[in-house]
Amino acid sequence: MAEKSLHSICRWTFNPGKGGFVPGDQRPEWGGKFGTPEMIKLVADKIRPRMPDNVELGIEMHYDAEVDDKNAPAVADALVDNKLYLAMITPGAHAHFAYGGIASLDPQERKAAEDLGTKTVDLAYGTLRKAWHPEKAPAFVIWNGSFGYDIATIGIWQMYKNLKESVAGLCKYEQGKGGSLYISFEPKPNEGHPAMLIPTVASALLFWRKIEEEFGVSRKKKGVNKEFGHSEMIGLDHVYDSVEELDNDAMVHMHLNSQGYNDGIILGGPGKYDIDHGARINGFNIAIAGLIQQAGFNRWKGHDMQTRAYDNGEQGIDRVIRSVLSWEACEKAARELDTAGLMKTLANRETAKAEDMMRHAVVAAQRYFNEMYK
Repeated sequence: MAEKSLHSICRWTFNPGKGGFVPGDQRPEWGGKFGTPEMIKLVADKIRPRMPDNVELGIEMHYDAEVDDKNAPAVADALVDNKLYLAMITPGAHAHFAYGGIASLDPQERKAAEDLGTKTVDLAYGTLRKAWHPEKAPAFVIWNGSFGYDIATIGIWQMYKNLKESVAGLCKYEQGKGGSLYISFEPKPNEGHPAMLIPTVASALLFWRKIEEEFGVSRKKKGVNKEFGHSEMIGLDHVYDSVEELDNDAMVHMHLNSQGYNDGIILGGPGKYDIDHGARINGFNIAIAGLIQQAGFNRWKGHDMQTRAYDNGEQGIDRVIRSVLSWEACEKAARELDTAGLMKTLANRETAKAEDMMRHAVVAAQRYFNEMYK
């Protein structure tokens, strides 16, 4: 029997429409009374039946926006009743704090942002605890969306110091609750600020080492939730980013969604804003699938993706299914790749043959996708 493959689906994917420059009511059935419990049941009813037997599904959600102290009992019951799991929870800091959050130079904002983080920990260990996977604890993801700035001043260093101190305090608080969560940064270079603290995977790796050195916080179960598209936004190499994470034992969660350009079909790529396409079949993803297989990574792989602005509800559901199956197809192609032969061609400088092998793997992955997509 194939090893279980854990995929997590983001609550915010199921929105009625973004509004603003695109329609805000494109999927009206996902608005109004369609809350997180309803989304969980939709995933169980509409998405899980389309998955291969080896796939287990979890849900990702933002505290205080998609789950809070009021609806948490219903959310936890929905997860348990539908045999889904809490895969990831994150403080929704970006929805509240525009001046740095826990890194803010405004002491009132900083304190309020710290409180949001500890309340998120409390909820994960409290009402939502019964919805954890029995073997794979959730990730607690710190997205840097609120750690932004737009003025070049000496104050940026103080913001970084504030960030270190606040995150160290959060980690110690979580340790006191049990130390079971996997705490990670999700780096992003910009949007919705022109500049961010912790913009890259390398920034996050260095940050955790500084936390350990300065505050005595162990790096065990600490690391990175790399979103592929965030690396792509500024032209970084998310394959090498994966190598760095694995080499530092810091890959604790993954967001497989991309800018989209890397399949040669969907527009996007470096210099663009965060487009949030689902996972695609391409050589990059097959390479990363091979890397995590070699490393034995078997935690949650997330799909923090958006349906397209013109999708109706059924099309939106189909996008999520395609994203999961595309990654599963890449994983299967990576497992069947002749890695010894590939390494030999690289050692012999036969790089054209190596290209052919990877291209063949892409073709194989598309065939596997076609077999699974029913």
